[in-house]
Amino acid sequence: MTEKQHIMIKGVKEGLVFLLDDKCEFAVLLDELQYKLEKTHQQLLAGPLVHVHVKLGTRQLGDDDKERIKSVIRSQGNLMVQSIESSFAVLDGANAAPTGPHVITGIIRSGQTVEHDGDLLLAGDLNPGGTILCSGDIYVMGALRGVAHAGVNGRTDVIIAASLMRPTQLRIADVISRPPEEWMSGDAAMEFAYLYEGSMQIDKMTQLFRLRNNPIKV
Repeated sequence: MTEKQHIMIKGVKEGLVFLLDDKCEFAVLLDELQYKLEKTHQQLLAGPLVHVHVKLGTRQLGDDDKERIKSVIRSQGNLMVQSIESSFAVLDGANAAPTGPHVITGIIRSGQTVEHDGDLLLAGDLNPGGTILCSGDIYVMGALRGVAHAGVNGRTDVIIAASLMRPTQLRIADVISRPPEEWMSGDAAMEFAYLYEGSMQIDKMTQLFRLRNNPIKV
């Protein structure tokens, strides 16, 4: 058998740490574990009792499979398994841990375009002729007078919010706002745009909690 690199064995103050690949098949992992202990790491078996901590990566195992790993390690005499642990997998999309919006400061001027994958907070103004393209929410802590496109990858549950909402154009996913004078309120202060049943709507920022706590059909 050719030695693989699905298993790494590291010495630490408490004993040994076995780092097991979480991508390969479990049966392959067991075979290689046994091979390493019997053929390539005999020096580990010559000394006094050694405590072993097994790290599974993101692999989740039941009690039976954990016992199989313990059995292979215990069979080598001086090795004692102290723990077998898995780490939590980081999931994509809506199940990922929230990290907050990316923050930029300054003024986006005419002819400038800012693109970001995720939520974006601009601490400044978006001038006429300036553009923000974002896959998530857009928050402008200032005047939004240019073009803002949230949900560029197709998300419809995003919003565009601004301290002063006077856009040239707003777009969420593939829905483009009507001319501002047709749908914007009079003062345009502290507002956000969102989609409701496929059309652009606007509301005061104080109502955002209703949208986020009670998602509506878009």
